[in-house]
Amino acid sequence: MALVRILAALSVAAAIPGLTPVQALAQQRTAAASAAFPLVEAGVAPTIFVSAGDAPVVEIAARAFAGDVERVSGVRPDVSQAAPEGRLAILAGTIGGSPLIDRLIAEGRLTVDAVKGQSEAYTIAVVDKPSPGVARALVVAGAHRRGTAYGIFRLSEQIGVSPWIWWAEAAPDRRSTLTLDAGTIVQGSPSVRYRGIFLNDEDWSLRPWATANDPSGDIGPATHARIFELLLRLRANFLWPAMHKVTSAFNQVQGNAEMADRYAIVMGASHAEPMLRNNVAEWNFEQRGEFNYAKNRLNIVQYWRDRVRANHQYENVYTVGMRGIHDSPAEMNRGSDGVRLLEQVVTDQRELLKEVGKDPAAVPQVFVPYKEVLDIYRKGMTVPDDVTLGWVDDNYGYIRQLSTKAEQKRSGGAGVYYHISYWGVPNDYLWLDSTPPALIGEEMGKAFATNARRLWVLNVGGLKPGEKGLNYFMDLAYDYEGTSKLGQRGWLRRWAETTFGPEQADAIAALLGDYYRLNFARKPEHMGWNTAETAPRPTEFSPVAYGDEAGIRAAEFRALDERAEAIAAKLPAEKREGFYHLILYPVRGSALMNAKMLSADRSFLYAHQGRASANLYADAAAEAYRGIKKATAVYNATGDGKWAQFMHDEPRYQSVFNMPPVSRVTPLGEPGLGVVVEGAIDAWTQRPAKVFGA
Repeated sequence: MALVRILAALSVAAAIPGLTPVQALAQQRTAAASAAFPLVEAGVAPTIFVSAGDAPVVEIAARAFAGDVERVSGVRPDVSQAAPEGRLAILAGTIGGSPLIDRLIAEGRLTVDAVKGQSEAYTIAVVDKPSPGVARALVVAGAHRRGTAYGIFRLSEQIGVSPWIWWAEAAPDRRSTLTLDAGTIVQGSPSVRYRGIFLNDEDWSLRPWATANDPSGDIGPATHARIFELLLRLRANFLWPAMHKVTSAFNQVQGNAEMADRYAIVMGASHAEPMLRNNVAEWNFEQRGEFNYAKNRLNIVQYWRDRVRANHQYENVYTVGMRGIHDSPAEMNRGSDGVRLLEQVVTDQRELLKEVGKDPAAVPQVFVPYKEVLDIYRKGMTVPDDVTLGWVDDNYGYIRQLSTKAEQKRSGGAGVYYHISYWGVPNDYLWLDSTPPALIGEEMGKAFATNARRLWVLNVGGLKPGEKGLNYFMDLAYDYEGTSKLGQRGWLRRWAETTFGPEQADAIAALLGDYYRLNFARKPEHMGWNTAETAPRPTEFSPVAYGDEAGIRAAEFRALDERAEAIAAKLPAEKREGFYHLILYPVRGSALMNAKMLSADRSFLYAHQGRASANLYADAAAEAYRGIKKATAVYNATGDGKWAQFMHDEPRYQSVFNMPPVSRVTPLGEPGLGVVVEGAIDAWTQRPAKVFGA
């Protein structure tokens, strides 16, 4: 079969042995038999066949794909573990785990040399007469269980299904006839080995929503199943689970660990949670004593030992090292003694892996030098060569340190823990996702260039509304070369077309470009520039200087909201809820936050100048405050109430989210004259109006 085109979405070299994972990402060849494989025709779809002994994720992905076909066409294919039958069939399985696939390989009907042995690789091909009675079959063969799942979800992409079909109401176009490209696809290993998210600061979104919707009353197996499916659709493979006080520890909820294994998701725990433990929920001071390694080593080691024994049979990446309870410094992490003691911690943790029969050098581990741990590492701490160094950004998107030339040679390589959501000083940003893809791309490009390619994990807060940042981050991690070449505008356009169709893709990309530009100057959560304990300050956007800087900003945001409304009106009705979740709500929320704070600022200036219009701006601030509440209520009512309690517009109840102080005046009872020089703060008036309110 001759090479005819390279998929535009991947645009890299053909996957053949000897090439790097980045080079070996995608190729497409012509199938000699036909140019298309009929998926739905005349109301009929071929059965999807999987093997009973294959990994559970294969059937899970197959059933999800069947649901996607039904969403698009109204016809749901059957999924069966029986022997293939019917004129047409879809066969999906893992090399070495599926008798269906292994037989085709043994008979020379399916070539897998280009993917066999590669991490998470797969091939998709059409095979004639794969079994008695079956004329043609579309075959998805994965070199690894996740590779098979990725291949199946590749078919979902081909029929126009967004990864956000469930999590953001991203409805696909409806069509009664569906065909799949019959060209052979060879997909090599991802650019980054472990690619995942950290569910964090879930108190105001994911946790209350899961409480109302998960049978466990917590972030339990049902919720995690939805999260894991999303990760697979985004071609991710890794999770640091939620760990705040409001949430039970991942391994305390029955079925969570088993569900992760069924979905082939690799589990870890955050930078502050060594050895798959959740210290906030699982460390009991009364029973176990002080969480201090120098004083209570035996109890702490036993605490870790219990988790390793319980979970070692699953795929894990163990966080090694130690911090205090809930993202706090450990008492021992001070001075040169802290260096030696932290080295001993890592040594003891690796001994626990030996106790369950594993070679520590072969078990994935990550050491995350976050906050005070970075200072300890810089003092000369030695980390075993096979342990991944997990570099961290400054919580606002700028990576603090990357590997030196010597560190780049480590067998464990390096990775990055990156934030698009953050709780902490000097300012939170937990409400809207406003980190530009351009910044993510620039910083992760530095990481990739310095060989930080082993593990990328993204802090997404409560998951929504970080959809776009998450999607871009995972696209980079899966196919760095192809994604980075697109740039921000190119990626936004591709994402918009995939999610909402080609007609409005350019307009959506331009809209989002301006959204990120405006919010990059000051995030919505930072418009008050306050801490949790202090009241908001004036915004620092001047209503008099630079040609009325504040007024220009407010006008740009108003125009942004109007553009978003205009695009929504042009979309098919079934796509508008997804557009509201993914675009209109973040645009409107940031526009209204700016209107609220900037109008409040102007009310004080105009009251000082004795203008009666101060009252209009005080009213405008109140209207914007109410508008945010209304917009959030609309968000939570979408999907026939499916998202009730998910969106919260006051995370941590910081004062920036409150109605800000405003100033008003009592207008004079008769006309008067006042003069203000353009750009001046003070005014000349015959008789000043009475100022009140604050």
